[in-house]
Order: sequence, then C-alpha cells, then structure tokens
Amino acid sequence: MYQRRRRRPVSEMNVVPYIDVMLVLLIIFMATAAVVAQGVQVDLPKAQAQSLETEEETIMIVSIDEQGQYYLNVGDNPDSPMQAQDIAAIVKTRLQVDPSIPVVVNGDRKISYEKVIDIMVLLQNSGAPSVGLMTDPNP
Repeated sequence: MYQRRRRRPVSEMNVVPYIDVMLVLLIIFMATAAVVAQGVQVDLPKAQAQSLETEEETIMIVSIDEQGQYYLNVGDNPDSPMQAQDIAAIVKTRLQVDPSIPVVVNGDRKISYEKVIDIMVLLQNSGAPSVGLMTDPNP
C-alpha cells in the first residue's frame, strides 16, 4: 500500500508578516509626520514685495507697538490698545461675514519675534486662512 510521508516541522521563522507590519507602520509614520509638524505658514516674497491691491478699509491690520500692546484698525477706537483675545474675537466675527478679508500684522522693529508669532497663531486660530506681514519699502 501507499504510505504517506510525514512532514518535518519547519524551523524557519516566516518574516513576511513582519515586513508587512513594518511597511504599514512606515506609511502611518510618513502620513502623520506632516500633520504633527507645528508652525505658522508665512509666504515670504522672492523679490521686492508688492503692495496689496485693496482698499485700506477692507484690510484688517493688527499692529504691535514698541511696548507690545496690540491695536486693530477696525472697531470703535482703532487708536486704543486692545487685549489679544478681543482682537481674535473681532477678527473671527469679521471673517465669518467676509472670509476674503486679508489679515496683516504690522509690528514695531523693536518688539520680540515671539510677540509677532503669538499674534499670528492667535489670528490663525481665529480663522484667518493666511496672515501677512507689513514692511516698509527699502529706499
């Protein structure tokens, strides 16, 4: 009669499932690395900056003076200092009405970079799709 051969157990490790898991983890890492990176998006000019082609009333300008106080060119008193949270609320309300209004930061040259970044993050969290920086043209 015909006898069946008995198979010997394979003592090798099958690494194919481990390679599959590694590739899936690599893809997950690559996809989440871009999301985890924090920062404020700033479009820097490649050459000489061009002026905005809009009317002064339609631009929201957040100014920071030498003492670090914030001002907004819209509202009842554009010449009086405001709290950052109040500026964020006004900007959010104005952007809900018209999301195409440009938002620009005008900072004094003597203030710290941190103050500019803080207000830019606050404006971004208020719904501003992009925040510009005002500069004086070079003579």
